[in-house]
Amino acid sequence: MSDIIFNNLLELKIRVKPALNSKVKELRLKGINYVNSDDIWEYLRIYKWSKSSNLNLATIVDDILNTDYNKFNRFVLDRLGKKVELPKIKEE
Repeated sequence: MSDIIFNNLLELKIRVKPALNSKVKELRLKGINYVNSDDIWEYLRIYKWSKSSNLNLATIVDDILNTDYNKFNRFVLDRLGKKVELPKIKEE
């Protein structure tokens, strides 16, 4: 069986999109409505896959489907906190 070769990360992300969507649905069933597939992708890309080499498609899909909820949730909440800036209130 030949290995599947991806020319870039976008091709890989498209290929694993069903697994990403499945994980989003699972999280939504648990009441976690503030995440999307890009959050899962970025979390794994930064914290899991950047430290790995010779990843194969099966390992990537397994990582997506078995993402550690607590670590992932902290990552998303940190990102949301950094994106949302509260307005500055002038004291008079």
